[in-house]
Amino acid sequence: MQTIIKSPVQIVFDLSRSIDLHKISTAKTNEQAIAGITTGLIQLNETVTWRAKHLGKYRLFTSKITAYHAPYFFKDEMQKGDFKKFSHLHTFTQHKGYTLLTDHITLEAPFGLIGKLVMSIFLKNYITKFISNRNNLIKNFAETDQWKLILQHEQQ
Repeated sequence: MQTIIKSPVQIVFDLSRSIDLHKISTAKTNEQAIAGITTGLIQLNETVTWRAKHLGKYRLFTSKITAYHAPYFFKDEMQKGDFKKFSHLHTFTQHKGYTLLTDHITLEAPFGLIGKLVMSIFLKNYITKFISNRNNLIKNFAETDQWKLILQHEQQ
């Protein structure tokens, strides 16, 4: 998935790793950071545990930043959660006048053949919409002064 954002790469990078902005983007699922880094900007080797209501059930998902090179990329990988495997590489490329945010997601559902069927019928679209909504919020904040509400205290 690719998102063009008319904002400097550092702002897009920082918004993308902001726990606080993630909470705003997931208000519909009542997502809360309950362990690890629960506010601010997540860094290399740090973890966050999210509690959220997805598909009618509250779920826990622990993610760790396993690769990081500011402001060009970071990777988060599931440590605990409902998936067999979940990895999300966020890359950021600065162009004249905009940043290209690219998401590479590796996802494996549990439960063998049934999991693969659920993945192809439903889960892939669900995750794509989830990431798309998040990226649209990042774009809205980055392209206006709203980014300062999230990052101003982080840059001091």
